[in-house]
Amino acid sequence: MTEPGAVTRSLLAIPGNGTDSSTWAGQICAACIDGLDIDGAALSVLSGSTARRTLCASGPVAERLEELQFSLNEGVCMEAAATGRPVLVPDLREATEAARWPLFAAAVAERTTVTALFALPLQCGVINLGVIDLHRNRAGALSPQQQRDALDATETATELMLGMHGAPRPPAGGPAPQWLDTPAGSRTEVHQATGVVLAQLGISAVDALARLRGYAFAHDRLMGDVARDVIDRRLAFTDDMS
Repeated sequence: MTEPGAVTRSLLAIPGNGTDSSTWAGQICAACIDGLDIDGAALSVLSGSTARRTLCASGPVAERLEELQFSLNEGVCMEAAATGRPVLVPDLREATEAARWPLFAAAVAERTTVTALFALPLQCGVINLGVIDLHRNRAGALSPQQQRDALDATETATELMLGMHGAPRPPAGGPAPQWLDTPAGSRTEVHQATGVVLAQLGISAVDALARLRGYAFAHDRLMGDVARDVIDRRLAFTDDMS
C-alpha cells in the first residue's frame, strides 16, 4: 500500500466533528500550502444550481483570483468545475495557456504576481462538489510527487466534506448535496443584484447575470463591488446603458 503524502496525512488529522465549514476549508488550504510548496490556496464549493461559494481564501491574492474568475466567468477553477478534471498551468504567461482564458490571464498579469495555477476538483463520482485552487508566484509545474499528493489529497478532502456534513455519497447523475446550495458573502450579493437587474430590465436571471458581468468587465470592476452598488441603489441598469 502506498504511503499517504504530506498533505493527505495533514488532512487525515483534521477532526471529523465539531468543525465548521470555513475552519475545515482553512485547514485544507493550509495543508496544501505547507505540503505542496505553493504561495496560496482557496477552496470553493459548487451546487447543481451553479451557485458558487468560496469557503476559504488563504489571503488577498487568493481572494482576488477567486473574484476575478467569478467576475469574468473563466479561468482554471471554472474549467475544473465544468470538466471535473484537474487543470494544471505551470506558466499562465505562456501564449498557449493565456489564449485559453484571455480575459483572466490578462487580469492576473495586471493585478497580481501569480504565474502558476493548479485547480483540483473535489469529485464524487460524476458530481463535482467543489474546487481547490492553488497558486505560485513563480513558474513551474508541480513535481510528480506533489501532483500525486495533491490528487490523493482531493480524494481525502472530498470524503471529509461528505462525512463532516453527514451526507451520503450522491447517486450517479443526481444533484449535489443541498448543503452546497447556500451562497455566502459577495456571492449572495451577486444573486441579490441579479434579481434587481432582472426586475429593472424584465429579462431572465441568466441574462441579468450576464449584464452584471458585462458591466463589471467594461468598467474594470469586480462583480462584488458592482453588486453592492446595485443593491444600495447607487447603480441602476437601463436598456441603453453600456
